[in-house]
Amino acid sequence: MEHIKRYELWRDNPALDADTRAELLSIANNDNEIIERFHQDLAFGTGGLRGILGAGTNRMNIYTVRRASQGLADYILENTTDGKARGVVVSHDSRRYSRKFALETALIMVQNGIKAYVFEDLRPTPQLSFAIRHLGCIAGVMVTASHNPPEYNGYKAYWSNGGQFVAPQDEDVIAYVNKIDDIAGLKVADEAEAIKSGMLTILDASIDKEYMRLVLAQSLNPACIQKMADDFNIVYTPLNGAGLVPVCRALRDAGFKHIHVVPEQQNPDPNFTTLKYPNPEDPDAFALGVALAKTKNADIIVATDPDADRMGAMVKNKAGEYELLSGNVAGVLLAEYILSQRQAAGCLPPNPAVISTIVSTKLTQQIATAYGAAYYEVLTGFKYIAEKIREWEQSGEHNYVFGFEESFGYLAGNTCRDKDAISAVMLICEIATHYKSRGMTLYDAMDEIYAKYGYYKENIKSITLKGMDGLAKIQETMAKLRKNPPKDVGGVALTDFRDYKGGKVAGFPSSDVLYYVLADGAWFCVRPSGTEPKIKFYMGIKGSNEADAQMRIDALSDAVFDMVGEL
Repeated sequence: MEHIKRYELWRDNPALDADTRAELLSIANNDNEIIERFHQDLAFGTGGLRGILGAGTNRMNIYTVRRASQGLADYILENTTDGKARGVVVSHDSRRYSRKFALETALIMVQNGIKAYVFEDLRPTPQLSFAIRHLGCIAGVMVTASHNPPEYNGYKAYWSNGGQFVAPQDEDVIAYVNKIDDIAGLKVADEAEAIKSGMLTILDASIDKEYMRLVLAQSLNPACIQKMADDFNIVYTPLNGAGLVPVCRALRDAGFKHIHVVPEQQNPDPNFTTLKYPNPEDPDAFALGVALAKTKNADIIVATDPDADRMGAMVKNKAGEYELLSGNVAGVLLAEYILSQRQAAGCLPPNPAVISTIVSTKLTQQIATAYGAAYYEVLTGFKYIAEKIREWEQSGEHNYVFGFEESFGYLAGNTCRDKDAISAVMLICEIATHYKSRGMTLYDAMDEIYAKYGYYKENIKSITLKGMDGLAKIQETMAKLRKNPPKDVGGVALTDFRDYKGGKVAGFPSSDVLYYVLADGAWFCVRPSGTEPKIKFYMGIKGSNEADAQMRIDALSDAVFDMVGEL
């Protein structure tokens, strides 16, 4: 069987290190474990290479990192004329082996004659994206598994525009990676020699200054921050990741005075000891933050995930309890604030544009239209927003203002070409001061927005299905839904069915996504996660008032899961 052959090739490779060989020998009689580790190679999804740490082709380890890096190096060498001199910049977060994997990546580049840069210590994903363009590099790599559990790590590959690879270029890079068989025999340069020769540069804090300047440039009402600063309390948790230094610096430099960091989650911790799941989408991740917020009477609680590209925020609801803003709600608040403030200040650029994803709230389009901005939707994955920005930079058709996806990823302005939780934290806190100066909370602000544009509600549900059996179940479910689209859902007729696989939807690349529109304007979407063993369901409606909207989203959710059946 193929997985046994792969296992034996690894186990018997003379170049394999002793610890990895011992780990493989320990599973010699465990066929299920061998299957899980060797049934496939880790593949690039919406978030790049990501997997459980351990020995095997389907695991994150120095060999799969070297293989990915060698494939990227080969692609650069054979498809660019200046890639060797421009170089590759590498960063990492706080996860297990992140520093090791980052250095391995850089030293593979140097071994291939490609100049490399590595940050002196952990830095967030948005700063890696920024550094690619700032240094003029041909590519970049971020070692992170984002918000996954602690047993994971990952590898995000970026191109010269600062965004992650998109089709067909991502497929070309994967083809180069797949050509590499003897991964244990890949050579890496000596670190000391690489530094001495000038081929490897360790980036110090001086590169942080320009990035922070761009972050602070997104502030739209510093006078309001200054006015409210004495009476505005922020609780922040970096969830033991890379956000602590840049987020606190951004908040302080923006003028906020009372920033209270959750002490148990302040420092880097690859085990995420106080967390089940280091994800700001999960209300449980805020438990310690809420406890601190109650003692400080905080106006807002903000959190960033381990690589600080996702931002979550909690504010007091009408009952006075801290409640997590959904990614859609935070995105809408940001869109309305950025567009309204820029318009009022006369600094909205010509031909402004806002971007979101097909699975995010439709309310964003209403807001963009109200301020004379074009609105575009892309597939899930922030790399598609970055690609649209790149297109506009070349064509001059639009000027990008703001973009977001419902999974807590936001980018205002020109800081980078990926989700930027650093600027998002600063802006959501600024928005909270703006509304507090009017005697309102962010929940009051959403009531105002709904009254202005309409009552939109969304729901998202993920079902985790791990391992080969889980993957098979996900594929089976997608195939079943693809083959037999319903005529109606919950008694409401289906008016549009879009299958994005195989490039069937004009203007979109191929993606394993199914999208449904109903006669009453409701919509829902089904897709496998690109980074986790999950199948995800998204849905949205517009109601006549808050109660009607809640009733309709509940009914749609029930109808969708009745249609899908038990997973």
